[in-house]
Amino acid sequence: MIQSLFGSLEEQKKPGLLERMKQAVSRTRENLSERIDEAVPFSKEIDRNTLDDLEATLLGADLGSSTTHQVLEHLREKADRKQIGDVNELKRLLKQELLTILNDAKIPPVEREEGMPEVVLVVGVNGTGKTTTIGKLAQFLRSEGKTVLLCAGDTFRAAAIEQLEVWGQRTGTEVVRTKSGGDPSAVLFDALQAANARRIDCVIVDTAGRLHTKTNLMQELEKIRRTAQRIIPGAPHEVLLVIDATTGQNGLQQAKLFTDAAAVTGVVLTKLDGTAKGGVVVAIARELGLPVRYVGIGEKAVDLLPFDPREFVESLFS
Repeated sequence: MIQSLFGSLEEQKKPGLLERMKQAVSRTRENLSERIDEAVPFSKEIDRNTLDDLEATLLGADLGSSTTHQVLEHLREKADRKQIGDVNELKRLLKQELLTILNDAKIPPVEREEGMPEVVLVVGVNGTGKTTTIGKLAQFLRSEGKTVLLCAGDTFRAAAIEQLEVWGQRTGTEVVRTKSGGDPSAVLFDALQAANARRIDCVIVDTAGRLHTKTNLMQELEKIRRTAQRIIPGAPHEVLLVIDATTGQNGLQQAKLFTDAAAVTGVVLTKLDGTAKGGVVVAIARELGLPVRYVGIGEKAVDLLPFDPREFVESLFS
């Protein structure tokens, strides 16, 4: 039987995740829902002029100009037909628009063959929290009863290898590494051979976060992909792009380079708790066409949540 290691989101949910999400987006909620209440009188029927006032609020939450324009156009059509009676109806329709965008961004991970390790590449610009995310993901998967091996494929930064080893110690996860400056594909080869021999469930691979040129990045990532496929059929099964939520639209522009180069299948959004611009989640879904798989909400190993679009949208308004 073919089965994805990550399973369905329903299987991953645990009590308290909704509460943790609400806490993580509290600053964004203040920046969005509460400002709508301030801008729109409770009993007033919503018209185009009212929606013009909403534009700044959506941009302030970092939905981005193109996503904001799309959402407002749909709402204006309803306002013209007198379908938005008050602020509660406005919020309901806004939630519906955001949820539609998030749900439309679907790229299923490549399923793995039973008994073979699942290979997850983690990519992103240095400083986004990439290595920390790998440690948290290892903790999450181990808490689900999975066996995990970490591969220190960012060999160009000695600090990246050392940081990954620290996370390996924290989470009780073995790290396969080579010396600084070594060949990333060679260390990946060793990691996958070891995972195969030990019947490991998942290999999480750190990759270099340099952006010298798009061509160099593509060549390096393509070599890593070829190495993975040579040892594990269908690998890599998931390519996760790490984006720092606090960088907002700037981070989104950088991320587009990795999206083009690495055949990204999903996003991990870090530091969501540290920003009032959590609307970038929606911009990612629309502009990159990528689903958010996980969000980072703190510094601890357990501060990584599987992302649920409905819970995220509800958290923005309640």
